[in-house]
Amino acid sequence: MAIIPAYLIKGDTILIIATARARNLEAIRPAITILESWGLNVELGENIFKTHHQFAGTDEERAKDLQWALQHKKAKAILIAGGGYGTMRIMDVVNFKPLLKYPKWLIGYSDSTILHNRFCQLKISSIHGTMAFQFTKNDTATDSIKQLLFGEKINYTIPTSSLNRLGYAEAEIVGGNLSLLYAASGSVDNISTKNKILFIEDLDEQLYHLDRMMLQLKRSNNLSQLKGLIVGGMSDMKDNRIPFGKNYNEIILDAVKEYNYPVCFNFPAGHVEQNMAIYFNKKAKLKVTKQKVSLNYF
Repeated sequence: MAIIPAYLIKGDTILIIATARARNLEAIRPAITILESWGLNVELGENIFKTHHQFAGTDEERAKDLQWALQHKKAKAILIAGGGYGTMRIMDVVNFKPLLKYPKWLIGYSDSTILHNRFCQLKISSIHGTMAFQFTKNDTATDSIKQLLFGEKINYTIPTSSLNRLGYAEAEIVGGNLSLLYAASGSVDNISTKNKILFIEDLDEQLYHLDRMMLQLKRSNNLSQLKGLIVGGMSDMKDNRIPFGKNYNEIILDAVKEYNYPVCFNFPAGHVEQNMAIYFNKKAKLKVTKQKVSLNYF
């Protein structure tokens, strides 16, 4: 049974740290304003505005801020400033065990997938959602983070797709950015997908590489024992001069064609305009019908 961190109330503290690409104050100032309007106290990591090449400080500086956030005794949530690349570089020098004593929500996506994986390993729920530098990109997406953080009921209903496979599933959702799931395979942050609903999304990948990643999931038995599959944004997929021969939908469907669980395409989460927040490692109900797709939580 997963640990559900305490839902937030006004007066609680949320931390913002940068574990990957560098972000300046102007990029996250709107997020600070919005979080304070929710009645939250905002604390920033000591090294959040440092720069080291493309990173938000050296590996040591980013790791120090992540460690500070994980063992913070008062804070109820950690918001990642932005993605890019870099979080995986610091995973092995950070002690995540303080989370078991001081569980808190993690909010992020893309490069933050590796953090969600570790939370999943520790059986702690987290939130796949918009990061600080994008808080003004889409008001509905940002509001969905507030709803999940404050424990409000949220029910998603989206239009159906002719690509969908019909069915019903009850299970925890795991996953995130497909490239990061692929990169974590064989490591301590490889997640178990058995009896889970898998969520995947990605950005700016070659179609042949998408095929490779889906085959890796299949060959490592990460697709065979799912309860369901949710496909979010597969944005700006690229093809070679000589076409691969399948689009991204066809590649994904081909990888799961022999299984019987429900499959939902075009879920509004990931590198899309309206990146709706999703609870990871918290039991959900996924219903895919000819008329619509619904996702809600127990």
